[in-house]
Amino acid sequence: MEHIHMPQGRPLVAIVDSNTLATLGLKQILQNVMPIMTVETFGSFAELEANQPDKYVHYFVAMDIVLQERQFFQERRCKTIVLTLQLEDTARLSEFHSLCINQPEPQLIRQLLMLAQHAHGGGKNLPPMPQVLQQKILSDREIEVMSLIVQGYINKEIADKLNIGLATVITHRKNIMDKLGMKSVSALTIYAVMHGYVDINKI
Repeated sequence: MEHIHMPQGRPLVAIVDSNTLATLGLKQILQNVMPIMTVETFGSFAELEANQPDKYVHYFVAMDIVLQERQFFQERRCKTIVLTLQLEDTARLSEFHSLCINQPEPQLIRQLLMLAQHAHGGGKNLPPMPQVLQQKILSDREIEVMSLIVQGYINKEIADKLNIGLATVITHRKNIMDKLGMKSVSALTIYAVMHGYVDINKI
């Protein structure tokens, strides 16, 4: 197979789904979970097929498209993640990894992080994070506060656990968000798990 150059060495991920809103939402979350990935979206299998489909390291594909093009995805089973609308195992295709997109954002992010860690334990199959994301940006105290935030503790509980004032926790929270350029706890959760500050089983 010919080697295809990826933009700036970033792995390419394809989302194939005719539901534009779901696709755009998933693209945004995936780019947060895996900032080193370039995510491209396709409304149909034909669009994917016209764009050198084998250059993608993963496909996130709507269930109906996988069923219609089963042979293609069966041959690329390891890189295919089927998008389902139900959490029940009965709604999944047993031979594929699945991701339920019809669930609240924190659960969806947790499931994506589990998939990423399962497939790329310790990040061994992924290229190194860009230098700017590798640097230690937060102080030790800020890392402690962030770790408790993503584990679901409220400000008062964090203050009690760390023996600091409530106002100090609020200041730390603001500084963490400002330094990382993040606006939501979901984004913070992704950052904390990907950098090994929090065990995914604690969120």
